[in-house]
Amino acid sequence: MKTTRNMAIAFLLNLTFAILEAVGGMLTGSVAVLSDAVHDIGDAAGIGLSLFLEKKSGQRPDERYTYGYGRYSVIGSVIVTLILLIGSVSVVIGAVRRLITPTAIHYDGMIVLAIVGVLVNGSAAFFTREGDSLNQKAVNLHMLEDVLGWIVVLCGAVVMRFTDWTFIDPLLSIGVAIFVLVNALRNLKEALDLFLEKTPHGLDVDEIKAHLTSLDGVADVHHVHLWSMDGHQHFATLHVVTDGNPHLIKEAVRAELREHGISHATLELETVDEVCAEEHCHPTATTHAGHHHHHHHH
Repeated sequence: MKTTRNMAIAFLLNLTFAILEAVGGMLTGSVAVLSDAVHDIGDAAGIGLSLFLEKKSGQRPDERYTYGYGRYSVIGSVIVTLILLIGSVSVVIGAVRRLITPTAIHYDGMIVLAIVGVLVNGSAAFFTREGDSLNQKAVNLHMLEDVLGWIVVLCGAVVMRFTDWTFIDPLLSIGVAIFVLVNALRNLKEALDLFLEKTPHGLDVDEIKAHLTSLDGVADVHHVHLWSMDGHQHFATLHVVTDGNPHLIKEAVRAELREHGISHATLELETVDEVCAEEHCHPTATTHAGHHHHHHHH
C-alpha cells in the first residue's frame, strides 16, 4: 500500500531529524529551533500513530466491526491534530517568554540547522503528498508546515546574523504556531463531523431526494440517512415508495446514488398504499392523497 510506505519513510525521517534538532537547539540556544524540535517529536509520534491506525483502517469488515475499520484512520487524524494543537500553544508560550527576556543565539549553527531542516522536511513532504485519507492529509499538512517553519527560521537566522534583531526568533515561531493552530482546528472539525454522522460534505439530501423521485416508477423517497466512514466512503439508507419492478427500481436508485458518490446503500421498498411503520416519517402529502395515517398509540 502506497500510503503506508510513504508514511513510514516520513516517520523515520522525522524521528531522526527531531532528535538531531533537540540537540541542535540546545547547542545554538535558539528557541525557534528548540520549539520546532518539540513540535517535530510530536509530529513523529503522530505519524507513527497514524501509520498504525492507517494499517488498521484497511482491514476488512468482520463481526465486531461490521462497517470495517475506516474510522480508525479518522481517530488517528484527531489524535495527531490534538498533539499539534498542544504543540503550537506551547510554542507560543515559549516565544512570548523569549520576547520578554532575549538571549544570545549562535546564528551560524542556526542557519546550518535550518538548511538541513528545509531539506529533510522537504523530502518528507514530498513522500507524503499522495494519498487521500484525512489522516494522510493531516500528516502532509504537518510536513508542509514543517518546511514552512524551517524556511521561516532560515530567513530569520540570516536576518539576525546581519542585524542582531534577536526578537525575530520568537516572533517567527509565533507566526508559524498560529498558522498550525488554524489548520489543526479545521482538520479537527472535519473529523468530528464524521463522528457526529453529519451529512457528508458536498451531499445535499433534498437534491438527492429530488433526483430519486424523478426516476421512473419511484413515487416517493423518505427516511434518507447519509453518513460517511472516513470522508471518502459514503453510505446511505432510505425508504423508496414504488409499485414498479423491485429489481429494476433498486438498480436505478443505486446507480443514481453512485453518481452522488455513495458507495453503499441499503434500500427499503414500500408499496404506494403501505403506511410507513415509523412514526417520524411524514411522506409528502401528494403521494398519500386521500390516505389517512392511523397511528396506534400504546
